[in-house]
Amino acid sequence: MQPLEPPDTHYLSAALGWLGLGNQTEAKAELASISPSRQHHPDVLEARWAVYSDEKNWDAALEAARALIKEAPERPAGRILQAYALRRVHNGGLQQAWDALRPALDLFPHQPVIPFNLACYSCQMRRLEEARSWLARAVQAGEKNDIKQMALGEEDLEPLWEEIRRWH
Repeated sequence: MQPLEPPDTHYLSAALGWLGLGNQTEAKAELASISPSRQHHPDVLEARWAVYSDEKNWDAALEAARALIKEAPERPAGRILQAYALRRVHNGGLQQAWDALRPALDLFPHQPVIPFNLACYSCQMRRLEEARSWLARAVQAGEKNDIKQMALGEEDLEPLWEEIRRWH
């Protein structure tokens, strides 16, 4: 995939800036200004997913994530974002998110966010032993202190917070 070039890079940058300010309307306007031939660039799709996520438009977010998987199968983000949206779409849920994300671990074994998210989904489905195992895999793939801080800030993992606080 060829990198974006000006002026499309400027539109994408502006869209991300508007997103950071919480203005999805302006972010969408900037994204719409990107050349039609570059609308399916992975960076644009990730930004579009972020807009839809902020709007809680999970059907559109799911569509953007699936387009990202198609356009950039080498990026773990597409699968992570797909699972996130699947958890929240109508007729979706935790098991659908887990089922969609689990195969990504085989493709991206060194990406700590994948087992971390699997731990979150498992914990919310009250499969605590499984959640512990996924957290251990996240620690193997990443930095223990980083994973610990993320876990203690993640409400999905609240049932495990006491034991996570005791990690050394």
